[in-house]
Amino acid sequence: MVKETAPAPARRSIGRAAGIISLLTLLSRVLGLVREQVFAALLGAGLYGDAFRAAFKVPNLLRDLFAEGALSAAFVPTYARALKSDGKEAAFRLASRLMTLLSVVLAALVLLGLAFAPQLVRLLAPGFEQVPGKAEFTVVLTRVMLPFLPLVSFAAVAMGILNAHERFATPAFAPAAFNLATIGWAAGLWAFGYGPEKVAFGWAVGTLIGGAAQFLIQVPGLMREGWRFSFDWAPSDPGLRAIGRLMAPATVGLAAVQVNIFVNTIFASGQPGAVSWLEYAFRILYLPIGIFGVAVGTVVTTRLAHSAAAADLGEMRRTLQESLRLLFFLTLPSTAGLMVLGRPIVRLLYERGRFHAGDTDSTAAALAFFAIGLVAYTSVKVLAPAFYALGRPRVPLMASACAVATNLVVIATLHRVFGFRAIALGTALGSVVNALVLASVLERRVGGFLRGLFTSAVALMVLATGAMAVPAWLASRALEARLGTHGLARQVATGLGPVALGGLVYVAAALLLRIPEAHALWGPLRRRLRRV
Repeated sequence: MVKETAPAPARRSIGRAAGIISLLTLLSRVLGLVREQVFAALLGAGLYGDAFRAAFKVPNLLRDLFAEGALSAAFVPTYARALKSDGKEAAFRLASRLMTLLSVVLAALVLLGLAFAPQLVRLLAPGFEQVPGKAEFTVVLTRVMLPFLPLVSFAAVAMGILNAHERFATPAFAPAAFNLATIGWAAGLWAFGYGPEKVAFGWAVGTLIGGAAQFLIQVPGLMREGWRFSFDWAPSDPGLRAIGRLMAPATVGLAAVQVNIFVNTIFASGQPGAVSWLEYAFRILYLPIGIFGVAVGTVVTTRLAHSAAAADLGEMRRTLQESLRLLFFLTLPSTAGLMVLGRPIVRLLYERGRFHAGDTDSTAAALAFFAIGLVAYTSVKVLAPAFYALGRPRVPLMASACAVATNLVVIATLHRVFGFRAIALGTALGSVVNALVLASVLERRVGGFLRGLFTSAVALMVLATGAMAVPAWLASRALEARLGTHGLARQVATGLGPVALGGLVYVAAALLLRIPEAHALWGPLRRRLRRV
């Protein structure tokens, strides 16, 4: 006898749901860039900027390792199954028990971090000890920011609950709340005219305020869904055990990713400014990753979980193909744009205050190498959740290990020649290997996945990207020669002008070449414009 299950949440099109998330993620990423601009002006890429970046990596590494990354990957499919098979009450009980367990585990981690902060900093950034006071100040900032870990972990659980109910708007806005809080706090630091040491310390405090805002803004949405937290210590709960079984290999897999970050920081710490240059460059790359990869991946994670729960491999295959083709359409031109227009973009965003022209050149160089992996970065956001939905978390672990090995080989081979540029290149190539491993294994598991993905439309996307890159680069060179690069107005013209031209050329080429994704996105937009 077949057991009757609760209906899945109403299905929306991936494009529509991803569009909502993309707009809100765009807001968050833009605010994130504003935050980075203020940070660059106040701290630049010197001692205090490097110290803050390294200190923030400690709670950030733990967050990605134990909280947002592994936890989200394991929690969402488990919660979705509970919601589908046992109803809301059982799913809510699972969420409360998980929050209770997290409270205890993360409190212990924070206490350990406070005790062993000097050892963590020495391990993460050994090159800082060459500069008097740099390592010691990094330890102070690390201790201040460690409570960020539980705050952002609770925010990740809240995000998973709301996404499982296909309530995407508030979770997508939550990172924007973090950015708004930190920007407002930074404005106060600026107004008081503090020196760089007090600014770095104050920014660490502001990071905690931002983490609290990211969690608290989601609480009303949880309450509207009917969830109320109750302290429920039940570590033997079958749902928690299922999450733990998925988290164990996922944590190891994410640990492999963190090894990349760890190794990168160790090498970069020996070159003054390199930790900050790499962080500034990757922050720019985060804009398309967030707008496209995270948005599509967030929607697809829930869809894949429901398809896997229903054992519908055909629907899973279609979801993967649709989402990846959409990502290719959006990220191929972004890759080319960041590579040919990196310097004017970095100059516009950062070059003021304590961030100088030399910092612009170094950050743009790192950005060009990072951009090589953009398509792969975003594709992993879709490919990895498919394996967690299928209950095969060891595959992402294997792919991540291959990525780490690639990164290590590239850095070890090229670092002496290319310096920090080799770190960016190793990260990008590692991500490419990660995506290739995931895609090849998924092809064998789902069947026909790649054959339906790489169609003539993808080749036309590459052609349209080439048609966009050349005039954008020529326009940038011409504007810089005519206008110069000093002053905000000239930086806006030389930075945004070629970007706008390239975007228009790409859209026109995509429509002329009849790329399906272009018409799928342009059709609804054109109908809305006609109504205005």
